[in-house]
Amino acid sequence: MELDQHAEELASALGVDKEEVKSDLQNLLQYSVPIDEAKQSVRRKHGGSSSGGSAAPSSKQIADIEPGGGNVSVTVRVLTVGTRSIVYQGEEQTIREGQLADESGVISYTAWQDFGFSPGDSVTIGNAGVREWDGNPELNIGSASTVGIESDPVETPYDDQIGGESDLIDLAAGDRGRAVEVRVLEVESRTISGRNGETTILSGVLADETGRLPFTDWAPRPDLEEGASLRFEDVYVREFRGVPQVNLSEFSTVEVLDTAVEVTDSAPRLKIGEAVGAGGMFDVEVLGNVLEVRDGSGLIERCPDCSRVVQNGQCRQHGAVDGDDDMRVKAILDDGTGTVTAILDRDLTEEIYGGTMADAMEAAREAMDKEVVADAIADTLVGHEYRVRGNLSVDEYGANLEADEFEESTDDPADRATAVLTEVEA
Repeated sequence: MELDQHAEELASALGVDKEEVKSDLQNLLQYSVPIDEAKQSVRRKHGGSSSGGSAAPSSKQIADIEPGGGNVSVTVRVLTVGTRSIVYQGEEQTIREGQLADESGVISYTAWQDFGFSPGDSVTIGNAGVREWDGNPELNIGSASTVGIESDPVETPYDDQIGGESDLIDLAAGDRGRAVEVRVLEVESRTISGRNGETTILSGVLADETGRLPFTDWAPRPDLEEGASLRFEDVYVREFRGVPQVNLSEFSTVEVLDTAVEVTDSAPRLKIGEAVGAGGMFDVEVLGNVLEVRDGSGLIERCPDCSRVVQNGQCRQHGAVDGDDDMRVKAILDDGTGTVTAILDRDLTEEIYGGTMADAMEAAREAMDKEVVADAIADTLVGHEYRVRGNLSVDEYGANLEADEFEESTDDPADRATAVLTEVEA
């Protein structure tokens, strides 16, 4: 049924103007509120019954829930509960979000009020809306929903996830209500333009034994100092520049630990196809052969305002500019499972070139052609195997690995072949 039909049906039943009803529905739908719950909210606003004559929600297991199938009732175990503040219809509102489980699976939820449940509780949720979020169904628990605590626990294969205890390597964008124990490796204070004007935040890098991730603390806490070992509870994870980022809200808690958190100095080494398939990773290592040095390598110019690469004196954002000189390499690596573009900054590029940027600019002047620098870099790299460590981002334009380390591989091909054969035979 189209929005106009829903609005006309509601307006007729409530005896109010259709355009007003349509506007109310649109305001709710833009926040991904399911149509059934949106209609109930509009009925209540105009003094009508919230039932609207619709069928009672069906009881389902999580594995059977699909977007568009109408409201549902579920009996589940609460795995995580996170609290966050959002702006909804121009007003600040506190929501609860996390994951629920039964024997058939796990599902995310958003609760628009505090229903009083905690991680580990077994609950029956009635009349929950279902929406699609990141390609998966998610329960929307609103004012028309009911929540009752069950005396008998719901048994699930996911009970080890109750409370959201996580290692950094296991975190993914969309996780909510998580708890981690980490060491702060880097931290800086920044002022940004937020929804309430200028605001100060902390950002940096966290680590544990499994890996490293960037973080943002939206309510800066003094305990977040470089070298501090801390326990965070009620954090959520968003994707930023293609990699997961730990976020602390005003509802997150921070505890100083007496024992230092052990951290790893190495990055996980993955096959390129595996890393790209993960959709972005912070601090990952890959090994591959350089197939090509792409255009835009060697000597380049950057916009002094935004640092974008300048083409023919033109910045895509700021127009004609007097660009700042720089160097970089964009090298395509392949390991047989996939490809990635490794992007090297000036320091790494100078190491590969074997000279400074001033040396490269002098060579370009002598040849009256900047491309001699890129050609020299390609002669050095193409056909050789390199180990690259850095941050991987993946988008519709491809996979890019911003390199922190780039060095020719010292692995013995015979040893690697033996390891592969052993893995295949196993």
